[in-house]
Amino acid sequence: MAIRILKNFSKRLFNLVFRRRKEISLGFYGPPNAGKTSLANRICKDWTGEEIGKVSNVPHETRHVQFKEEVEIKYKEKILKFKLVDTPGIATKIDYEDFLKFKLKKKEAQQRAKEATQGIIESIKWLDDVDAVIIVLDACENPYSQVNITIIGNLISREIPVLIAANKIDLVRADFKKIQSAFPEYETVGISAKTGRGMEEFYESVFRLSKKV
Repeated sequence: MAIRILKNFSKRLFNLVFRRRKEISLGFYGPPNAGKTSLANRICKDWTGEEIGKVSNVPHETRHVQFKEEVEIKYKEKILKFKLVDTPGIATKIDYEDFLKFKLKKKEAQQRAKEATQGIIESIKWLDDVDAVIIVLDACENPYSQVNITIIGNLISREIPVLIAANKIDLVRADFKKIQSAFPEYETVGISAKTGRGMEEFYESVFRLSKKV
């Protein structure tokens, strides 16, 4: 524990001295299909005109960490440069049979389940290389899940600055206040990565988050 704390402190000190003005590594974490890649794509399209990855309705479409470097975000005449790190969805259990309902063949479903499991391990490892994290949650889903608790627990232990993005607020069944009340210790912003709703407030929150790095 003492070694890990010292390692995290050394990393923060290095970032403060050498990287603060260069590039902030911003990780996107959350459960599958919450909209992590959709949000990362929205940011990239807003500021670079490109996308970071593919999205679909099938869980675990993103099974490998993907990133976009030197994304400059502007807010109120201020500019910050980010490295966006889009990670595979975190899950406590992955069963290949869950993919069969999406009309994947058995062999393809088994391969996806294997890659998704490896992706989760890769996601956790990347926590050592991010300066701050955006937790993307589906505002239509119950926030009090084992997956969300696991993600939050990992971030607390590593003392990584966090912003929660309650995604899909454009949907009628979305409950932003429930997401907000579930994790009162963190700032929560409501967005729709699909429509762009709430993105101005999101960028404002990201700039506040960057001050904690």
